[in-house]
Amino acid sequence: MMLVYYYSMIPVIICGGVGTKMWPLSSPTLPKHFLPLIHGKSLFELNWKTLRKTFAPGEIYLQTNTQQAEIAKKLVPEIITENVFIEPESRNQGPATGLAAAFLVKKGKGNEPFFLVQVDNLRVPGENIFKMMDLAEKLGSETHKYITGGFVPDRFIKGVDFLLKGDLVSEQNGVKIFEVSEYVDRNEEKKINDNLSSGKLLVHANHTCMTPNDLLKMYQEYRPDWYESLKKIAEGADVAVEFVKMAKGTIEEITKQVHAKGNSLVIELPFEWTDFGTWESLEKYYQANGIAPKNGGVVEIEAKNNFCISDRNKKIA
Repeated sequence: MMLVYYYSMIPVIICGGVGTKMWPLSSPTLPKHFLPLIHGKSLFELNWKTLRKTFAPGEIYLQTNTQQAEIAKKLVPEIITENVFIEPESRNQGPATGLAAAFLVKKGKGNEPFFLVQVDNLRVPGENIFKMMDLAEKLGSETHKYITGGFVPDRFIKGVDFLLKGDLVSEQNGVKIFEVSEYVDRNEEKKINDNLSSGKLLVHANHTCMTPNDLLKMYQEYRPDWYESLKKIAEGADVAVEFVKMAKGTIEEITKQVHAKGNSLVIELPFEWTDFGTWESLEKYYQANGIAPKNGGVVEIEAKNNFCISDRNKKIA
């Protein structure tokens, strides 16, 4: 299959979480996205490998903290050091997403669309992410709107937010992009259930895409306090000083206001998307793909259907 090369699209792998829900294997010293969970490979390695089918190492950026940057470089030695953006400390997704945009502006790439790749997700088939990028790059540059991703759920899913899709804006290579008619908070269970079988409800699966300059304009309008620090970082101020001034918060504090004003688009994901947030999500992925969890055997006594995984070749009772 021939792949198109994206000369202006900038993929940014973003990772910095610890994955506390997958304790005890996932820890601050070795978070879940660096564990060899899928056929001996980590989620980080698999996402990097997918991007490398189209992008050269110098075209891929990574945003993380100092400790995780070292782990990433050991797993993937071809990472370009200059392309690693360091977060001084964890401030949650809102400040982190803005920081990626600020770093790119600082590098003179403020008008080139960038695409956030969450490292604890897996996409199958992975190559279809390039179809999504192709459409997002074109519309991001033309419309200057916030572009995100979503998929039609087959059941009620807890712990995620939703979008209602509006009119079809464009379709390319089977990938569809819609206007966002409404943002639906995860706590609005009645509205979610009322729209579950409508075909219009989408799980909000992020995949933020737009130009860094356009994203910072959103911050300026909806979170001017965050914007002041990001603007200074983009202009060359000390990241360690400015970033910690930003209050912790989610990107939804901005995007739900953008959705409400009709300034966003959503791409219906052209791949199966799995978010590895818990052991349950990993178990379901294993079952769907015929993967046996690594262990030395399991003996269940007055118990059943336990998910047992271990690096040691010893039986688990």
